[in-house]
Amino acid sequence: QVQLVESGGGLVQAGGSLRLSCAASGRTFSSYAMGWFRQAPGKEREFVAAISWNGGSTYYLGSVKGRFTISRDNAKNTMYLQMNSLKPEDTAVYYCAAGRTSVVVPAASGFGSWGQGTQVTVSS
Repeated sequence: QVQLVESGGGLVQAGGSLRLSCAASGRTFSSYAMGWFRQAPGKEREFVAAISWNGGSTYYLGSVKGRFTISRDNAKNTMYLQMNSLKPEDTAVYYCAAGRTSVVVPAASGFGSWGQGTQVTVSS
């Protein structure tokens, strides 16, 4: 089992930036893929980005490609999501998730452990 703790959310104006972090403990961090999901009020949770065990492969939701960057530091057991050019439609609770294997399956079914979430609010 993996324990995940997100941080870095907050309130930002449109066009601004935030950097989310996800600290992991439990299983060997470098043995599994990692991902970010988000859930806006009244909407289903959606995939945002994911990264393979060594950072060699990354995947993004189309609407965030070019604005968000996912990365990981296996020495620090931490994953990041750098979010630039934020838009009001990016407002959501953001969750980090640990993959079931070392390769990415860009869907909720590919992830077995979840953090508690961090709120990101983008004002217009």
